[in-house]
Amino acid sequence: MKLRVQYDGCESRRASKLKESQTVMQPNSDERDAHAGNGLSLNLQQEHLTKTQTPTGAPALAESGEVRVHMTGDSGETSAGGASSRRSRASSHSHSHSHGHSRAQHPPHTHEPESAEPDMDSGETSSSFSELRYLYHWIQKSLPFLVILGSKLVIQHALGLAVGVGLFMTFLYVNKSLQTQVFLQDRHSKLQCLWLLLFMTLSTSLLYYTFLPESLHYCLIFLVPSIEPLGFWEVLWTVGVTNFIIKFLMMGTKCLILLPPSSLLSFRSQGRWLMLTEELGQIYQALAPVPPWFRYLVTYQEVDGNTGLTLGVLLALVYLIMKLLGLYSQRTAITKTVRIFSKGEHTGMPASRSQCSEAGDVCPICQGEYRDPRSLVCQHVFCDECIALWFNREKSCPLCRTVITEKVYKWRDGATSPHLQIY
Repeated sequence: MKLRVQYDGCESRRASKLKESQTVMQPNSDERDAHAGNGLSLNLQQEHLTKTQTPTGAPALAESGEVRVHMTGDSGETSAGGASSRRSRASSHSHSHSHGHSRAQHPPHTHEPESAEPDMDSGETSSSFSELRYLYHWIQKSLPFLVILGSKLVIQHALGLAVGVGLFMTFLYVNKSLQTQVFLQDRHSKLQCLWLLLFMTLSTSLLYYTFLPESLHYCLIFLVPSIEPLGFWEVLWTVGVTNFIIKFLMMGTKCLILLPPSSLLSFRSQGRWLMLTEELGQIYQALAPVPPWFRYLVTYQEVDGNTGLTLGVLLALVYLIMKLLGLYSQRTAITKTVRIFSKGEHTGMPASRSQCSEAGDVCPICQGEYRDPRSLVCQHVFCDECIALWFNREKSCPLCRTVITEKVYKWRDGATSPHLQIY
């Protein structure tokens, strides 16, 4: 009887311990809300229980001594809140675990900063793009004002701009027509040459008559025109107009050279005269702008005083030195031109009848009978005038491309330099 009482007491203590363990494993309301609907099952291992009993209404104990507790959510909260809570808790747990694990595996060491060159390059690129974008926006915003300003300048200087455009178009037309007439040699039209001469004369006379009070013709005789005030834009316009007028004078002289018949002036002689005329015209164009620019540089205002006068004189002297150096560089070209003009020049040697017969008695350039045939070093035969015209632009033989001369004698084809001498 005494043993039975002890056995019952032992069983009651064992049941009370089991209830306490179940109470500990029961989650609170917050945890039930967090784990709602997750079907989570916990396996509890009993280490001290040797025997299992399954009382009515109590959790089932497996023979292996494990306790399985099923936790289900009874609240009506949505599964989205529980899922987000689980993800946040799981992520924090995994982050802390991985951080601790990495610290355990890798000892602390000094972390060297990586090179910042790519970041600097990307920063410079982005800054450059931003500057270009800002410039584009500035131009886009300022475009209406720039159009208004340009329109004002065009209206204010409409006459001067119209004169410049007219002179340029006249120069292009006459220059192209002259080259065409020189290329035709004996077949050129003397009437066309007279028309070009008359056209340039009328254009020049109309220009000087329109600007008669400004005395623009003074620049042709190295004097300063009577333009007041003689500012920068006035000097620039005056020098440009004078340069075109000098070109017209030289082209008019070339028209006169083409008027005599070939019996009086051969084609080769015409080429030498055309070349000399162009070289002298370029020297004339280089000297004509000196007086207007010299006066503009020396002129000073009364408020400038002696300092302004001294600075103007120094600038004028520097300009004169630059002009002398430019003229000295042209000395070689004018010397060769004068030597060719005085001594004459022939390409190749006179060809014999046998050489002309072997060549077929036909010039490869003009496809006609030979006139004063010339034989080159490559033994090819051409007319003297034809091969002279060819070497105005080329250095080699037209047939075999053998280099015959080292220098192209330009300007013999009647061309005029389009270079605008503005200083």
